[in-house]
Amino acid sequence: MDDRAQLLAWIEEEKERIIAFFQDFVRAPSPNPPGDTTQAVAHITRFLEAEGLPFRLVDPQPTMANVVGTIEAPTPGRHLVLNGHIDVFPVDPDPAAEGWTHDPWGGEIADSRLYGRGSTDMKAGTSASIWTYALLARLKERLKGKLTLTCVSDEETFGPWGARWLMEHEPEVRGDCCLNGEPSSPFSVRFGEKGLLWLTFTVKTKGAHGAYTHASASASRIAAALIRDLEAIEDLEFDLPDNLMRAQLEAKGATDRAMGPGASQVLPKVTLNIGTIQAGLKNNMVPHTCTFTADIRLPVGVTRDDVMTHVEQIAAGHPEATFTEDHCNPPSWCDPAGEMMGIIQDNVVELGHERPVPVVSIGATDTRLWRWADIPAYVYGPFPEGMGTGDENVPIEDYMHVVRTHVLSAYDYLMASQTVP
Repeated sequence: MDDRAQLLAWIEEEKERIIAFFQDFVRAPSPNPPGDTTQAVAHITRFLEAEGLPFRLVDPQPTMANVVGTIEAPTPGRHLVLNGHIDVFPVDPDPAAEGWTHDPWGGEIADSRLYGRGSTDMKAGTSASIWTYALLARLKERLKGKLTLTCVSDEETFGPWGARWLMEHEPEVRGDCCLNGEPSSPFSVRFGEKGLLWLTFTVKTKGAHGAYTHASASASRIAAALIRDLEAIEDLEFDLPDNLMRAQLEAKGATDRAMGPGASQVLPKVTLNIGTIQAGLKNNMVPHTCTFTADIRLPVGVTRDDVMTHVEQIAAGHPEATFTEDHCNPPSWCDPAGEMMGIIQDNVVELGHERPVPVVSIGATDTRLWRWADIPAYVYGPFPEGMGTGDENVPIEDYMHVVRTHVLSAYDYLMASQTVP
């Protein structure tokens, strides 16, 4: 039996263990905020210890440890990094109000689906990374290169204690390529993602009695006019690199299937969302202050400065307004026809599924950190069923498919003849 057949055989033989690991992972609450992942980290480390696998904890924040481990084969070769996060979205104090009909921390299996907070985002994908690490370790003496596992605890809030910390302080986690199992879809592979620019605008006026509108301009009305003017940034047009635009055009169908109808239309465009607005003290008072937040998404190929120039020009037309930049994640992308892309696509087809299409994600993941370092990073995970809402779940067979795909793709990447010095 060759190595690839052996890996698939092990997956089938240990299918119940692989499912049980995922189930118990969901049962270990790790909501962020507040960000205590201690139980989930312990679940991972118990498994790695039982399998005799190398790992260490990197914990700049003790309640949010990161699990890092590396297997080095006797034959030189490339270095593949497996990345997934441990923390998940919080759950409403009244789960029923959020739409839960299953215990969000129960890991229940019903109708061949595993339910629970974080099942999709992203304990299925992180479990796939852990099992990829474990199964390939059994072939260590026949592998080439290095395989590094990174399970991070601070992804959901763009926090500083997870992948960002590792990329800045732990050279071991960089590698030559990154494979991630964030929720995506069985029919697409993500090679890039839009960026985000978060701004807070504040409008200040004198304020007045509500009957004395002649005495002061209204901060809320000025803010409303400013918001209308900001909508113009959604009409901006940019010259994107040909390969990126071509990949997005060719992926229209897959993009809409994976992220909802209309996603392909907003993907190559700047978008604006006004997330919060706060103004006024009382109905019969002219507001003296209005504050609102803007979430601007940047398509691949567009920089912060490209958009900020227009924002500054628009804001200058409203002298009562000032704004601050709260957060910026530039867009990230790698080669949509890169080697790992082809490896994943070939394995998905071999496993009996349609060939997945290269797509750009609307949302953000930790893979951006590798791409910013010029390291290709690809995402292949389960469909985001119920992500961030009630009854989040993953079909068991979809989870097993992601495990098989990651195991085979990691093996193929490491065993390819090309080596990187």
